[in-house]
Amino acid sequence: MSTTTTSEPIHVEDEDHFEELVDSHGLVLVDYYADWCGPCKMLEPTVEEIADETDAAVLKVDIDELQAFASSKGIRSVPTLEFYHNGESVDRVIGVQEKDDLIDALDEAAA
Repeated sequence: MSTTTTSEPIHVEDEDHFEELVDSHGLVLVDYYADWCGPCKMLEPTVEEIADETDAAVLKVDIDELQAFASSKGIRSVPTLEFYHNGESVDRVIGVQEKDDLIDALDEAAA
């Protein structure tokens, strides 16, 4: 698996895959979502744009597919967005967010 920047969100397959991705990318935005979640669908184009326009790796975690993992991460509502820098969780926001706010949060996470 390469550590190059991806322009597409990466679908997380399991906890090991998640850890590998977080460890191999300096800056990571994790989108915890569910297919039935209306606000998640509203946020999806924004998340895709961030994947395309920034250096951050964008990970998508389906909370229904990975229920135990989402629970272990303390995810209680979706969408939840979590920011990682150098393998450490540095911030978390819940609900639909403006693109500019998410980019600002990524910049802060990387600072």
